[in-house]
Amino acid sequence: MLLHPVRLRIVHAMSGGRTLTTSELCAHLPDVPRTTAYRHVALLADAGVLEVVDEQRVHGAVERRYRLRRERTVIDRDMAATMTLEDHRKAFAAAMAVLHAEFNAYLDRDGADPVADLVGYTQFPIWMDRDELNELIGEFTDIVMRRRGNEPRPGRTPYLMSPIFFPTEEPSQED
Repeated sequence: MLLHPVRLRIVHAMSGGRTLTTSELCAHLPDVPRTTAYRHVALLADAGVLEVVDEQRVHGAVERRYRLRRERTVIDRDMAATMTLEDHRKAFAAAMAVLHAEFNAYLDRDGADPVADLVGYTQFPIWMDRDELNELIGEFTDIVMRRRGNEPRPGRTPYLMSPIFFPTEEPSQED
């Protein structure tokens, strides 16, 4: 369900405890056609990823306000272990498509200023053994988890964070 770029972008837009109507969600994703957004919201709601928290009649139609069920958006270690290599390929492609779309949407906003907004997208290899990698991931996780529960409030801006770790070569063999 989450291996689709538009659905992942909806999940990102709904983060932080937000409750939004599909119309409000469309305002957050102006580059996504409204019919596409409505279709994917319905799919996410049917799958239990979004839940309806309120309904009201607007001009004869029912307008629903949705909230993200965060526990339904996590691909944990156990679930990742059941995925095939093709599933991982699709998940990574979806994540990269989202990253590309979100970055373009950011650049298309009035007043976008990558330097002032502290935008970063550097890549570099780090040589580590398995223990060093586990230590780095643990430290990184500790730092991020302290902020992950932050909710929207005046002065806060959501930043999309995409940590990616994978080996670029086969491990060297010690003699």
